[in-house]
Amino acid sequence: MKSAAQVLQVSRPALSSLLNGKTDLSGSMALRLEKAFGVKMDTLMRMQSSYDIARTREREKEIMVRRFQSSEPR
Repeated sequence: MKSAAQVLQVSRPALSSLLNGKTDLSGSMALRLEKAFGVKMDTLMRMQSSYDIARTREREKEIMVRRFQSSEPR
């Protein structure tokens, strides 16, 4: 029986890093998952994006940027 890494044609360390949250889902990996298991790539990428947004929001207070004010009249 083939391993998931073999089915996806990726290395075991690459798949392990994804599954253990050490690396983000790439478009290429999302497409491989879609082709192998039928989960839509679009759904997987939206899930990754939502996760990235949530992680960034948790650090929002650490990111100090002032609102840009244009000097030109509107």
